[in-house]
Amino acid sequence: MITGSLVALVTPMKTDGSVDWDALNKIVDLHLEKGTDSIVAVGTTGESATLDPTEHCQVIRAVVERVAGRIPVIAGTGANSTAEAIHLTAEAKQAGADACLLVVPYYNKPTQEGMYQHFRTIAEAVDVPQILYNVPGRTACDMDNHTVLRLAEIDNIVGIKDATGDVVRGKALIAAAPEDFAVYSGDDPTAYQLMLAGGAGNISVTANVAPAEMAQLCAIARNGESEAAELMNNRLMPLHEKLFMESNPIPVKWLMADMQLIDYGIRLPLTVLAEQYHDEVRAALKASGV
Repeated sequence: MITGSLVALVTPMKTDGSVDWDALNKIVDLHLEKGTDSIVAVGTTGESATLDPTEHCQVIRAVVERVAGRIPVIAGTGANSTAEAIHLTAEAKQAGADACLLVVPYYNKPTQEGMYQHFRTIAEAVDVPQILYNVPGRTACDMDNHTVLRLAEIDNIVGIKDATGDVVRGKALIAAAPEDFAVYSGDDPTAYQLMLAGGAGNISVTANVAPAEMAQLCAIARNGESEAAELMNNRLMPLHEKLFMESNPIPVKWLMADMQLIDYGIRLPLTVLAEQYHDEVRAALKASGV
């Protein structure tokens, strides 16, 4: 089971929108140095929606090659087309990804049975560990715990990223799921609470700018140190909050560029963070002690 701090890695881009491969290597190296437990490549934060299929697979392969087996790599391969998700998942497996992250189909709003059949079909088509991803704020479609538990019975569906921020619901899922089924938080502000309740880790946006701190927080929370985890989370809360002042990954990419980790590139329809938010985001970084 992959555990701890799993960064939802940005895809660095130059100001013309092209992928910045040199910067990608540098930020992968940063996470290896700072103790990140796993890298999630080309998820929502990695702008999967605007990378074409070739670029999508190239970024996954580049991350896998740079990591070179030192930590697990999880590839974002979800789509609202089952056939496309199968294609991306197969390509990620061939590239050497350790697991794949598959989002609930967006826009077309399938039923619970439709979600079950979608994920079951992908799991049967590609023999690689697969992690479900429920983020109703993005997809306009919410996969309920009953459907997750049905899918958990499939051998290579090994976990879920729950980005609802509903800790009570997450705790209920942890209690009901098989012991080897991993429940990850996808909500930075509440992730420590889910880990204290038995969650496997946190797929984190904040870890892009605070990798060492998020790795430490996840380790403390998974060790059951509730008071220390709450204190550290409170320290990081300004970042958790301000990194969502505009749609993710707008604020985190801007802050990383301000920190000179990447360039300011981002793809339309997303735009560079509005100027009126710059000082607030900088202040959040300072307040967090990063």
